[in-house]
Amino acid sequence: IPVFILAGLLVHCVFLVSIFDIYFSSPLVHGMTPQQTPLPPPAKRLVLFVADGLRADSLYELNSNGTPQAPYLRGILENNGSWGISHTRVPTESRPGHVALIAGFYEDVSAVAKGWKENPVEFDSVFNESKYTWSWGSPDILPMFAKGATGDHVYTFCYAAESEDFGAQDAAKLDLWVFDHVKSFFNSSRSNQTLFSALNEEKVVLFLHLLGIDTNGHAHRPNSREYKENIKKVDEGVKEIASMIDHFYGNDGKTAFILTSDHGMTDWGSHGAGHPSETLTPLIVWGAGINYPQKVTSQFFEDNFLKEWKLENLKRLDVNQADIAPLMASLIGVPFPLNSVGTLPLEYLNNSAHFKAESMFTNAVQILEQFKVKMSQKKENTLSFLFTPFKPLSDSEQINFLKKIRLCIQQQKYNEAVSLCKTLINLALEGLSYYHTYDRLFLGLSIAMSFVGWTTYVILVIIKTHTNLTKTVPTNNKKSTVLSYGFAIAGMIIAFFLLIQTCPWTYYVYCLLPVPVWYAVVREIPVIQDLAANVLSLRISQSIGFLLVCILGIEILVFSFFYRSALTVGLLVFAGWPVITQLWVQAKTIALIWTLLCVLLAIFPLMPVVGREPNIPLVTAAGLLTLLISCFSLASLCGSKNKYRNNEDLKVYFYQMLSIGLSTYVVSSTHDSLKNKLGLPVLNQIVSWMILVSSPVLLLLSPTFLFQRLFSILLSLMSTYLLLSTGYEALFPLVLFGLMFVWINMEQEALQHYGLSLKPKLAVFNFAYAVDITQFRQLHLDDVRRSFFFVFFIVTAFFGTGNIASINSFDPASVYCFLTVFSPFMMGGLLVLKVVIPFVLVSCAFEAVQVTTQLSSKSLFLIVLVISDIMALHFFFLVKDYGSWLDIGTSISHYVLVMSLTIFMMLMNGLAQLLTTQRLELPRRTKHHST
Repeated sequence: IPVFILAGLLVHCVFLVSIFDIYFSSPLVHGMTPQQTPLPPPAKRLVLFVADGLRADSLYELNSNGTPQAPYLRGILENNGSWGISHTRVPTESRPGHVALIAGFYEDVSAVAKGWKENPVEFDSVFNESKYTWSWGSPDILPMFAKGATGDHVYTFCYAAESEDFGAQDAAKLDLWVFDHVKSFFNSSRSNQTLFSALNEEKVVLFLHLLGIDTNGHAHRPNSREYKENIKKVDEGVKEIASMIDHFYGNDGKTAFILTSDHGMTDWGSHGAGHPSETLTPLIVWGAGINYPQKVTSQFFEDNFLKEWKLENLKRLDVNQADIAPLMASLIGVPFPLNSVGTLPLEYLNNSAHFKAESMFTNAVQILEQFKVKMSQKKENTLSFLFTPFKPLSDSEQINFLKKIRLCIQQQKYNEAVSLCKTLINLALEGLSYYHTYDRLFLGLSIAMSFVGWTTYVILVIIKTHTNLTKTVPTNNKKSTVLSYGFAIAGMIIAFFLLIQTCPWTYYVYCLLPVPVWYAVVREIPVIQDLAANVLSLRISQSIGFLLVCILGIEILVFSFFYRSALTVGLLVFAGWPVITQLWVQAKTIALIWTLLCVLLAIFPLMPVVGREPNIPLVTAAGLLTLLISCFSLASLCGSKNKYRNNEDLKVYFYQMLSIGLSTYVVSSTHDSLKNKLGLPVLNQIVSWMILVSSPVLLLLSPTFLFQRLFSILLSLMSTYLLLSTGYEALFPLVLFGLMFVWINMEQEALQHYGLSLKPKLAVFNFAYAVDITQFRQLHLDDVRRSFFFVFFIVTAFFGTGNIASINSFDPASVYCFLTVFSPFMMGGLLVLKVVIPFVLVSCAFEAVQVTTQLSSKSLFLIVLVISDIMALHFFFLVKDYGSWLDIGTSISHYVLVMSLTIFMMLMNGLAQLLTTQRLELPRRTKHHST
């Protein structure tokens, strides 16, 4: 079996990695020549303000008394410059946002693994093309543009990473730091000749990254006073910097200013997904080469913001976030960034029609260059008779386009030239996407074949080794050698084809994987024949009914990933299970409790996603409720005449109850302290980390009797979970665990109901002695339901309190008891722990069900594997790389979740065995009994 498990892990890892190769490989190509507009630019220098986490509506809307949030900027867009909304793409995180602004392309998903900080791929940027760039701000953002730059002309000034503290008194000081440093930098240049002459060069960029708004939004939400005050401070700062720079250069009118944001923020202070509050960011541009405000009588946009903001009469110019990079390049006359896919927004430019046409032409040629490189790469790696080029942009078409545009510019038909350029840009972008997804269908089919083969093989293994449906048939050696030769030859042919086309090594893995998988299936043909004979002997209605129930069950699970309410439907069906199967006749009380708890748990998926509104009193209530339940349990344990009871064990429970009490206190006092802007109390932080470390140790000290050990697991996990809770989710593990507890009892009744075994006494059942292999029985159809229950409960544990598939429910407030200084990996780790705790509860209960129903964990695990693989195949075809970015993000996370579910369940299974069977023995004092 270890061979089988290793093969399974390998196959699943291939499935998991495959979507990143098939759907999300890096779109960047290298080897293009830089393109620059031949005419002199309007500006010598550019000042870029990026207010991190600033929403469009937060900046543009008026206060309740009709005054603007940012008076200076409002004045600019009404009198001096152009404005609009910049539409960002998902993931709405700081790094991809800045890459789109400054390098002009949307970063591929592969950057997730780098925490959005490092450069997963080398890229060109406006900073790199400039003569000098000076930048001030956060250490998370600035270094990545300096790193990618050639030569030494991008200078960064950052504050310490520790300053990004969500619990601090006021994060606006991060922005004041930037403004003060820029002022002192300009002052110092007066006495530093080299710096002074560098500042007076052309093609200079000054970049101010303002993180305060984002930090305040996370800590206090965007509708808070702090967030709005921070916008006012930024407005004042921008005003001071702009007038200082104008003064420094003697008002020469050669400075262009751009203020925008990398992403917005939801009302509950998170970002990452595709909600309009996250993807709509402000863009205000003024200064050299920029159009003055254009008055209009009416303009139509699908959103109704213009009326709210009282800006109906000023022309709103919307752009995509990547269009800002070519705008900056054209303003100061540097080459467009090589990998940029943005289209120059001409309406912002106040320049001659000739300049606009030439700039647009440069833009078109720059994007066409990428298309050519991509096409030649594909052409080299494909056999000539298999290569189908992108028809609308064949070589002759490209030459045709460029000739036409050149001619139009010479004949001064500038508008015609611009519209031709736009057509060419759209075609080139389509072509880029066409070649980027060229091999997708072929790789997708390979993976799907492997999926189907693997699932079939697992089903055959279950039937062959764990049921008595088949007779063992002696293998025919002649047939098996012919088979192995046939499959070996097929594999060689595939490999040869890939070799001629110089494909990357991963293609070999994806295309050759179906060969061994299907070979294993075909070898089991006798089992298939036996199975067919057995099925045919059953009544047709029975077989079809069973199949329909299975399909319906799996579809409900798939649905629940998109609509959490599907879980509610499932749980309500579960509530009726004792009635449908007549189980309630023999165990009325247990069946009633089961039904009640199912209905209670069914409420959670209908609640809004966690983290929108913190509700600390509910967390306190959950803590007190846990203490109340533990008192009752302890009382019943003490009252029972249990010869296995030991006073030392009661101490363990007492310590666990103490840590629950402490957790409850720490959560409420920490949140009070943060509310009053006093930061995270050090004592609370120490206690939190101590509880986190000590709870698994206490758990392993408790006795291994079934109920005592499960109860101890609940107390240990609950004390950590409370510290990570901010609202109603604190009650979730309690209800879930109650249901799991009853489930163990219900399964006992089911065993008796089907006459499969006698009922063991659960009270004296000990996990440590439960692994006697001879007692295992063969599989029964009811075990398929058991496994399905397990998968269903696992999915409920996951989506019960929120849709964690969107990055959106990442709420830093959950980890405030442990740390408030921004640290993506530490915070991520704690949030993962919070997600895992309900999983562990379900896995431990399933372990108990396996042991008490005398089933080998392997056979149940194989059924679970089949269920989750069929789900995974659904999601493989539902992965998207287009459409709203929320859809893309969600579709990836769904697939990754289900794929990792199988790998994860193996780990959970191991962990559950460890938590239920292992026990740490403390050295005890020996007592002398007088005889």
